[in-house]
This record gives sequence, C-alpha cells and structure tokens, in this order.
Amino acid sequence: MAKSSRTGVQNYPRIQDKNSSYYDCLDDSTLVPHQGKILPEELQSLIRKAIMTANRKSSREILSIPTDATPEQIAAIYEREGRELFKYFKKYVGDPASTAHQIYGKHYRAVGIEQFRNRTLQKERMNSGWRYQFLAVDCARQSGRFRSVSDIGAAEGDFNAIIEFRNPQLDPLRLYVSVKNRSNTLGGQDWPKAIEALERVAKTDKNAVGPYCCVFGIAMDRGTRYIKREQKSKLPHSVNTEVWLSDYFWPFFSNYSYEEIMTMVLDVLISSYEAENLSTEIEIPDALLNSFGAACAGAELVDENGYFNDPYRLVRFFVNK
Repeated sequence: MAKSSRTGVQNYPRIQDKNSSYYDCLDDSTLVPHQGKILPEELQSLIRKAIMTANRKSSREILSIPTDATPEQIAAIYEREGRELFKYFKKYVGDPASTAHQIYGKHYRAVGIEQFRNRTLQKERMNSGWRYQFLAVDCARQSGRFRSVSDIGAAEGDFNAIIEFRNPQLDPLRLYVSVKNRSNTLGGQDWPKAIEALERVAKTDKNAVGPYCCVFGIAMDRGTRYIKREQKSKLPHSVNTEVWLSDYFWPFFSNYSYEEIMTMVLDVLISSYEAENLSTEIEIPDALLNSFGAACAGAELVDENGYFNDPYRLVRFFVNK
C-alpha cells in the first residue's frame, strides 16, 4: 500500500492490484450494494427540489426584476447592480497586468458589457454547483443504500454518508463528500489545501466511529475515479482521499448513470422552465452600465469621456484591497 507523508492510512479494504489504475482506492466490492432504484417520478421530484433550492441559494441571473416593480424600484436595482458589477470587476480580475493592458483606451460600456457576461456565466456555474450538490445528497438519502446521510456544517465539505460493508464485523465506512462541477473548479495549486481541509473535517469528527474516506465528487466530468497525486513525486496528497468523476459518482450515490441524471434534469427543465437566454442575448440596461461607469469614474479609472486612460492606475486598483 502506498504511503503518504500527509496523514495516517485509514483501515478500509483497498484495491491491491498494483497494475490497476485504481490501486489503493477503496475496494467498493466490499460495500453493500444498491438494493433497488429510485423511481423515475421520485427522482424527478428530487431534481425539482434541487433546482428550486439552488435558485434560492444563488440565482442564475444578475437581474431579477419583480413583475410589479415600480420605475423607481427598477432604477434602484440597475443602480445597485452596476455597483455590484464594479465590485466583481475588481475582485475577479484574472491577470491585473494583462487586463490593464487589454482595457486601456476602451470605453467603460464595452468593458461593462464583457464583465456583465462574465458574471452571468459565473452565477450560472455557481447555481449548477448548488443544484448538483443538493441533488446528490437527496439521491443518497432516497437510495436506501446508506445507513445515514447528513450535511456537513463546514465550508470544506458538503455531506457525510455512512455505508456498511458486506462483512458485518467491520465498522461502517464514513464518506466525507465535497461536490464540484468539474475537476478544474479547483486549480492545481488549490488541490492540496482542499484535500487537507476536507480530511481535517473527517479527522476531527468527534462522534465518528470507523474509518473514513474523503471524496471530491465531480458532477460533470466523464471518467471513473483516482487518487490525486503530486506532480513531481507522484506520491498521493492523501491515500484517504479520492476524486470520483461523474461516471462513478452518480451511480454510487443514486444508482443512475451520469447520462441518465442529466437527461432527467433536462426533462424537468423542459417541462417546468423557460429556456434561458445566452449571455450574449441578454439586453444590458443603459442605467446599469452607467452605474458601472460612475463607479469607475469615482475610482478615477476613466477620463471625462469614459475611457480607461491610465493602465498603471488600473494595476494599482486591481492589486490593492
């Protein structure tokens, strides 16, 4: 069994074939299997619940105008969202130097339009992340495979599931699961810290009995599973933490394939929701862009005509808190 310099090896059955791409991963053949399948109508109900809960947690839209809003209320919303767009512009800059070079000499409207579209895509990704986190938890609960499923009260993890082994003499396995949209949700330099943080949650669970396995569940990347390793040494960041891609993640917790889950999500969206506009199709109100421009002017980033006129000031703006 491979050794890790990070933490002690948890005592649960592992795949021992060194020629296997799953070497040292959890031997899932030793776990109790699914005994049945969630009925399609029940799964659709779980999907509707996950969509609604995600929408309450994080809207997919920047602009949400109540149907009964007055002109004054609409103007206030545009003003507020223009200021929020300015905050996004500063907080989520990719490369301060390259961005300053890119937008130097451009008008705030052109920059504001691009930022609006970028923020829209970000909100859509965040909403999808919540949707599939909630859906995975509810599928695990409804499946009947697990002794218990509960939310984790920590930022590092999303839910905890306890599953029994076929051998009743073994203590059940504790799974600590963090759900991500895709593998690249975390950058390469972020993985070690995320793995350490999730495993800390498992190790400090005072009421826990039995071994634990930490899981990063990837909702929408094809593939099965692997242990994340250091690039140079090829040593695992932790032998107790696995990355479960969508072709393994969804069947494990729901007994449905990734394609089946996505098809049923689409069925619910088609039957219950209007299709969303592409970010390029959204008409951005002039009042919102003018509010963004006013914030840029207030920070002395644009000239009297609204053009970004000092790339060095932009760099200082991006890098300073």
